[in-house]
Amino acid sequence: MKFLKIVAATAAFAMLPAWSQGAKFPEHERTIKIIVPFAAGGGVDNAARLLGDQLRKLLGVTVIVDNKTGASGTLGGRFVQTSPADGYTLLFSAATHVLAKQVLANAPYDPQTDFTPVARVGEAPLMLVIAPQLPQTKVAEVLSAARQQPEKWTAGIPAAGAPSHLATLLLAKQGNVKFTFVPYKGTQPALVDVAGGHVNVLLDSMISVMPLAKAGRVKPIAITSKNRSALAPEVPTVQESGIPNFSYVSWYGVWAPKGMPADRVAILNAAINASTTELAKTGVFANLGIDPVTESAEQFRQYIAADVAQGTELLKSAGFKPE
Repeated sequence: MKFLKIVAATAAFAMLPAWSQGAKFPEHERTIKIIVPFAAGGGVDNAARLLGDQLRKLLGVTVIVDNKTGASGTLGGRFVQTSPADGYTLLFSAATHVLAKQVLANAPYDPQTDFTPVARVGEAPLMLVIAPQLPQTKVAEVLSAARQQPEKWTAGIPAAGAPSHLATLLLAKQGNVKFTFVPYKGTQPALVDVAGGHVNVLLDSMISVMPLAKAGRVKPIAITSKNRSALAPEVPTVQESGIPNFSYVSWYGVWAPKGMPADRVAILNAAINASTTELAKTGVFANLGIDPVTESAEQFRQYIAADVAQGTELLKSAGFKPE
């Protein structure tokens, strides 16, 4: 058994670029700490723990996941921001991290300038669901009805600045409708109100809404990714449903403190990409509704810039004020 573990670790290590295998980082006697700014047991936490376990196997070092919740996710972010930029303290978070300045009136940092982007790990489509009592079954029908009676069409917003919020704003913009937005503190209370017919529309992560959709308590209409999801292949995309070029996904990534040396960024990026590839092969990411992403740290930085630009424009056009 010990021999098999050694063989497996050697094979995994071989996936890293040759130049990284002779590097002194990370030191085997040190621990890599992954900070998750949300509660244990949630989607972000589950993904982080899968990644952390794979990194442990690949790099041969201790990797722990530490949940530091509070202040809309900025408590954990602040911990990483103020940690040494040596690669041993990392932030694993979702797309909401990069819009802190646009959403919070007193954000403790600028996510784009106060962190080092390391790797984007995966993305997850959102699902559009409506109250089961409504007769509509297609996106085009929902939008048509909302245009005709805008005062009667409400959309739940689980969290300000979250992908669910921004995707709803994008749908309203591209669909030329004006929903009445109803704010909530989290997905579950919003889902309950949609199921009860108190709110008409909700866009949120597939994993969050699928249980009620499968039970028939909410009606699935479309998903927001470019391609259909294997978790619900019968549900069409928004693009298929008549809004060309519509695409909006939630995503997950890893950051280090500002100023981390480029060679350590490269080593961690390669290790995270290799780990993501392995997690995709086993199917555990798919079970969380996550489509794996492997890209360079520079590509991640560019993705963040584009995402922030789009999110800022959507929030501004909707008249959103930081809280």
